[in-house]
Amino acid sequence: MEGKKEILIYENPLEKKTDIHGFILEGKADITFENGCMRMKNALDNDLGQKANYVLWCPKEFPENVKIQWEFKPVTDHGLCILFFAAKGKQGEDLFDPGLAPRTGEYPLYHSGDINAFHVSYFRRKEPDERAFHTCNLRKSYGFHLVAQGADPLPDAKDADGFYKISVIKDHDLITFSVNDLCVFTYHDDGKTYGAPLKGGKIGFRQLAPLTGEYRNLRVYEL
Repeated sequence: MEGKKEILIYENPLEKKTDIHGFILEGKADITFENGCMRMKNALDNDLGQKANYVLWCPKEFPENVKIQWEFKPVTDHGLCILFFAAKGKQGEDLFDPGLAPRTGEYPLYHSGDINAFHVSYFRRKEPDERAFHTCNLRKSYGFHLVAQGADPLPDAKDADGFYKISVIKDHDLITFSVNDLCVFTYHDDGKTYGAPLKGGKIGFRQLAPLTGEYRNLRVYEL
């Protein structure tokens, strides 16, 4: 991406409740604001499995070539985080088109439902193998296609040193995921193996119960 001009097109400090006015929550979550950041955790009991998970969508439509950047801090360990991006209906509909099936935070509705999207999972501490060997995964949907993977540099919550800057760059067919400017993986989408290229669309934050995480300083740049 060296030499690419970045134009800031969206900025949100995520520091108070009014900052997420118009955001759309699918599923149930306890979202609070303290110490200048947004804290999210599940509102339903973890024993409900997928029903306890949720997605918080930014309502803005973003163009094809973007850099998405935010800051994240884990407060507890058990769970994982996902960013959805380039999310639209499978036929190009707006993500919130009333003709699409309702979504309630359960993962199959997002990877094998009525929408296409990329989704990068990070701070993966849900299953025993994820807690023992930390990775960041990129999937492309429709379908549950694992297309890229890299080592997760984020520490456990007890060792976290403040917030970590996370970046997703989508420049045409090239996707780059970084933490504190350390490249975790890149992926070249040929637009054939796992479906047609994904263009613009919406972004959303997903968390798995019972993780508590904090977010701030969401910025999106057009490339």
